[in-house]
Amino acid sequence: MTAPAPTLIAGAPKARSRRPRESAFTWRTAGKMLAGLVIALVFIAPYLIMLVGSFKSRNNILAVPPTYLPEQWHPENYLTMWSTPETPLPYNLISTIVISVFATALVLLVCVPAAYYTARFRFPGRGIFLFLVIVTQMLQPTVLATGLFKEMVALGINDTWLAMILVNAAFNLAFAIWIMHSFFAGVPKEVDEAAQLDGAGKWTVLFRVQLPLVWPGIVTAIIYTFVASWNEFAASLVILSTDANQPLSVALTKFVGQYDAAWQYVFAVSVVAVIPVVILFMLIEKRLVGGLTAGSVK
Repeated sequence: MTAPAPTLIAGAPKARSRRPRESAFTWRTAGKMLAGLVIALVFIAPYLIMLVGSFKSRNNILAVPPTYLPEQWHPENYLTMWSTPETPLPYNLISTIVISVFATALVLLVCVPAAYYTARFRFPGRGIFLFLVIVTQMLQPTVLATGLFKEMVALGINDTWLAMILVNAAFNLAFAIWIMHSFFAGVPKEVDEAAQLDGAGKWTVLFRVQLPLVWPGIVTAIIYTFVASWNEFAASLVILSTDANQPLSVALTKFVGQYDAAWQYVFAVSVVAVIPVVILFMLIEKRLVGGLTAGSVK
């Protein structure tokens, strides 16, 4: 006897082979990974060239035809650059750290209460105030360098760290206020009311209730302000005339002269200048991503 043929139930979906779909999914994933790798290499390539160049000699860098890898590795470039006659690099590094850290701290000190007040309270001229805050982003230190120089001379703080701390804080404050304003506005007012019913004052509500809720925004403001202050060049070039007071961004130009350039030191100093920023990103990467994507999904 032969087995009866299987009967098909009307409306039942036909069995499909999963192999083509799995194969297509695999190829699609591989294509995305390849595209991501190519994009990553495009952005990383300049840093790799800079890193490799920092281990070359000057003649090797200027050799024709150029070589990708050093003919002879020179790790001593990272030692000799600190004692070059062009500029006192140890002092330049200290100057960069001091200006960036204190400018970031000053921005946080001002932007947090300002953003909280504008997000929670209505007052005459609130819209105009927020508009003027964002308009200041259109003004860059490069355009205002001459005016800033005269202002610092009038205040008697020209060629000092304090001058650059104030300048960097002023030009990064607007963005920080807008970032923090959006985060404070996203927290329900009922949270404040519940804390006030428990006897908390306004400052207690701000520091003990609100700040933990808007921590991703604080991290975003910190990283933006710190990196912008670390890389600032135009105002520092005009306001700071003493070599020891200048940051690394200005000190880097001292290795490029009119007729000659110590490219091995340019690359080495650039690598050193990038390292603190990379470390900062690694330490707060998760919170930074959370701050940049907060509010995108409800």
